[in-house]
Amino acid sequence: AQAIINYSKSFQEVIAIGYNGYKVAEEIKTEIGVYYLSRDNMLLPKKIADYSDLSFLSEEHLTSLSAAIRELSLTDEEKERRNIEYEIRIEAILKKLNQRMEDKGESGGLNIKAESRVQLVCGMIMAALGYKDVVAPLEIEELKGQMGKNTNDGIIVLNRIKDFLNSKNLPQEKKDTIGSIFTAILQDVNYYTPRNGESPIKSVYITIKDDIMPMFLSAKHLDFTGRLFNVLTSWIPLRPGDDKNDVVLTPRYVTEMMARLCKVDMNSYVWDYAAGSGGFLVSAMKLMIEDAQRNIKSERELATTIDHIQLFQLLGLELRPEIYILAVLNMILMGDGSSHILNKDSLLYEGKYEQSVEDEGEKPFPANVFLLNPPYSEEGKGFVFVEKALSRMTNGMAAILIQENAGSGQGLPFTKRLLERNTLLASIKMPSKLFIGRAGVQTGIYLFEVGKKHDPATLVKFIDFTYDGFLRQDKKKASLAKNFRDDGTGRERYQELVDIVLDHKRSTHHLDGNVIKDTISLEGNDWTYGQHQSHNAIPTESDFRKSVSEYMAWQISTLLTDISLSDEMDFQ
Repeated sequence: AQAIINYSKSFQEVIAIGYNGYKVAEEIKTEIGVYYLSRDNMLLPKKIADYSDLSFLSEEHLTSLSAAIRELSLTDEEKERRNIEYEIRIEAILKKLNQRMEDKGESGGLNIKAESRVQLVCGMIMAALGYKDVVAPLEIEELKGQMGKNTNDGIIVLNRIKDFLNSKNLPQEKKDTIGSIFTAILQDVNYYTPRNGESPIKSVYITIKDDIMPMFLSAKHLDFTGRLFNVLTSWIPLRPGDDKNDVVLTPRYVTEMMARLCKVDMNSYVWDYAAGSGGFLVSAMKLMIEDAQRNIKSERELATTIDHIQLFQLLGLELRPEIYILAVLNMILMGDGSSHILNKDSLLYEGKYEQSVEDEGEKPFPANVFLLNPPYSEEGKGFVFVEKALSRMTNGMAAILIQENAGSGQGLPFTKRLLERNTLLASIKMPSKLFIGRAGVQTGIYLFEVGKKHDPATLVKFIDFTYDGFLRQDKKKASLAKNFRDDGTGRERYQELVDIVLDHKRSTHHLDGNVIKDTISLEGNDWTYGQHQSHNAIPTESDFRKSVSEYMAWQISTLLTDISLSDEMDFQ
């Protein structure tokens, strides 16, 4: 059933039926398993019902079968488990592809420059997507290894990309920018010249078409291109002036949590001044659309609202062209929400839409949510971007993932000035290995209510979230499955954190003892958890038991996983 959905051109949902028979004391026993798989349910089989025979397929019972299917949906736990499986599998495929692109031609490799790989893969994904009834997805057989000016594999892929972009409701200047990026790579003679009957372009496209696209189409809400960037740029040396902490992938579960802390809904206008691959905007769009689906019952009104969200309610700025193209692709994959991803310097940005779909270019973007993981090498550890963005907002919420010591004086003078018109609501100390294999700095999340001067009497929530339920290690050659594991409480802990900050009722108490409510000064230099932690309290026996229990659980989980978990998770 998975193969039918993944490799056929027309089927998006399948009923899988297993029928078995056996004898017990000369009596024939039968058993039937009936499952529903769909692209919308991420291809995770869901049992429809128990049946004793095949009469449920008869015409008079098809209505009942359809009703039973409509009732099926994934639980939040199932969705999260599937998300992690997809991310692990995607990373494994990309690592294998990256190694082949790195290897030299004489050893069977493709010898594709590291600087070209991200754009090459992004372009091929666009060619493989197509657009319903307008642009057919590129088929592998169309790449024939010819050398003609208008028939080589590079120009065939490039033309399909241009057709794909022309089918979208995008500003012309964006189409031109994207097209120029792909042209330089796809017209490199070294990439479209056949080797042993197959061009490097075709070799890469086979992996894209057969291995990556099936997962892509089932998990569009994931920050796929962020993981793509992490893997395919792992061998690129830093440029002069770059900092290794400036270009990192913020994990999906963190971007979603931060968007929830900001109460993102279908009426939000969300922007990000250092968009990277667009992970924050992907998570925000997901929450916005889910809120619309919950609250709008008219299919026509819902479609109009989602279209407006994607085209007008998200804006991201990214300076580096090779990362900018990732953000554009990410938002296109989410459903055309790419029209306001701008390739600009945030510090020179004037707060307008700029690129027009419906003559909105000169209008200010009415942001009421700001999400950011800034370059830590910039002024104030990146708080210069926060001041710039919040000065253009009149109300709303802002969540900043930043080097934690920016709140203990390293973010001055920006942190002090921010309190003149914004209220600090929460300070969250994050895990030290949050960015596995990348940044090695201690980070924290600072949550603000925008447009309201901080009152010194306000109680700020300081939360120690250094253990978030996920076990991390940084073995260079290990897979994501080995380096990142859930101890079984990860999802609960993130939900509990949101409930604590937003004053909602909690269903778990993992964070008891890790929350402090205290005031801050107006100096902008006492925002960290450690600065408000009491060091005079005498540990109790229960504190000791809890610490030992958590340590032993971590040790046992690590030991068992190392014994049983292979480098690549079985993707069934």
